[in-house]
Amino acid sequence: MGVTTVTDVRPASEHSVPGVSPVHADGGVLHTLFRTDQGGHEQVVLCQDRASGLKAVIAIHNTALGPALGGTRFHAYASEEEAVLDALNLSRGMSYKNALAGLDHGGGKAVIIGDPEVLKTEELLLAYGRFVSSLGGRYVTACDVGTYVADMDVVARTNRWTTGRSPENGGAGDSSVLTAYGVFQGMRAAAQHQWGDPSLRGRKVGIAGVGKVGRHLVEHLLEDGADVVITDVRPESVDRILANHPQVRAAVDTEALIRTEGLDVYAPCALGGALNDHSVPVLTAKVVCGAANNQLAHPGVEKDLADRGILYAPDYVVNAGGVIQVADELHGFDFDRCKMKAGKIFDTTLSIFARAKADGIPPAAAADRLAELRMAEARSA
Repeated sequence: MGVTTVTDVRPASEHSVPGVSPVHADGGVLHTLFRTDQGGHEQVVLCQDRASGLKAVIAIHNTALGPALGGTRFHAYASEEEAVLDALNLSRGMSYKNALAGLDHGGGKAVIIGDPEVLKTEELLLAYGRFVSSLGGRYVTACDVGTYVADMDVVARTNRWTTGRSPENGGAGDSSVLTAYGVFQGMRAAAQHQWGDPSLRGRKVGIAGVGKVGRHLVEHLLEDGADVVITDVRPESVDRILANHPQVRAAVDTEALIRTEGLDVYAPCALGGALNDHSVPVLTAKVVCGAANNQLAHPGVEKDLADRGILYAPDYVVNAGGVIQVADELHGFDFDRCKMKAGKIFDTTLSIFARAKADGIPPAAAADRLAELRMAEARSA
């Protein structure tokens, strides 16, 4: 088992933009980490266990509010550099998410490099857990894309800082339930701000990605009377929704979904970068509110949305229900308490829209300011 640690103890940039890919052709990973306004990470750990085939990155962005908390993503990256950049980006977003969720946690994230369908084994997960343990509680992990409750049960066998475990093993179970509930609350707030009514009844909502979170979001929207259109790269995910809810319609792909006539709300619930120079100009919806992390492909996209009159609910604000749940697990999980906290995403989102309107800035910038203020106050306390 080998560990390489890269450390930079500077505070987070006051101008960083969560959800933006920090790729720089002239500098790469180290340029991002040390020299740009996208950096400011406290610690990055590169992990390798040859026996199990584990290659992982653990990024700790900011611990001003408390131990870093964020999930473990298991993904087949095109390169090791891409994996590190994703960990940097995701961990920074977790700092902002946790701050706005009112949690006493900083931001961290881990990525395991490789196809989970091929590489995931008990041996690999145990090795990963030992790396988490080596940080002595500076980083608390949980599920993310490519990892599940059963995986966290295995990881927890080699460290004390794992959440998102099964109820049988002292955990809270699937965090996607409250993630979807929080997104729904954020969507209600967006509807209230945009149309003067928090109900989605009669609104056409397009969901891209109906896996872990998206399938639960479908349920909330149907209960509220929305007209739901879905798409997913996995046909079986679409088929499952259509079998259970024949009133739901399917688009052939995301390209078709974002161009759907009469679409009111677009909910990206898959991987990041959904809002970019290609999608924003053709998007028919007037509200974007979804569960995917890092939806803004690069700086300036939030202004492009605003210029088109499209209201963007910052992803790291509305998808915080899951992290609220896993944070609560550390103190003895109570579902009703967590649901009440996740319900406050409605009020937080409304306050961000109000701040954005008052300051004449996009909602993403308003959310950044509020999160940075809380982190700055914690650093100076």
